[in-house]
Amino acid sequence: MNMPEPVDAIRAFHHAFRNDLERIDTAAYDAAKGKEGLTGSIERYRFFNEMLVWHAKGEEVAVFPVVETVAPLVAEAYVLDHHGLDAAYAELNASYAARDSLKTARATAAFRFHLAMHLGKEDAHLYRIFREKIPLPEQGKALGIMSSMIPQDRFTEMVAWLYPLIGNDDRENMTLIWQKMMPVPVFAGVKQLIRKAIPGDWPELVRRIPGLEAK
Repeated sequence: MNMPEPVDAIRAFHHAFRNDLERIDTAAYDAAKGKEGLTGSIERYRFFNEMLVWHAKGEEVAVFPVVETVAPLVAEAYVLDHHGLDAAYAELNASYAARDSLKTARATAAFRFHLAMHLGKEDAHLYRIFREKIPLPEQGKALGIMSSMIPQDRFTEMVAWLYPLIGNDDRENMTLIWQKMMPVPVFAGVKQLIRKAIPGDWPELVRRIPGLEAK
């Protein structure tokens, strides 16, 4: 069993962001066409953005500075992307508050496009530099700082949000990383949160990580 690297955790979150915003965008589009009962799906955008802000703040505090040591000036463009995502959220929030379904659908589409471009660049460029040029211990330290951006009292919500939005490979990687990073008693509690988040897929995760059930 190959041990995942810090970048694998970041990639898992990127997949979750893409998948969640796609669902929100689809709901907004369907609502604009007159379909009812989609309020809850669209309003996910608020928690989605909380997660996105925590992630972006973690990158700016932990990842971008170390990347600057090996690739000066690279991170600046990604900070500008973050400001653009903030603006996209503000437009979506204002459109939804105005109860304008067409503007909301346009805003979610714009938000999704900007996010997809940003994450695609990070995966292909920024995190390639991070993975290839930054020593693994420093990568792990950066990941720990990023994780600390999530308030402890919101961790349960984060797990419940993340695991249903990612595939089995990402779930395996995240679980192994947390298992390695966390004290045994803490991971025991997190394991139960994971099991609750994906009850139907829990047996597959146990199959992939021998001994998980007993740890």
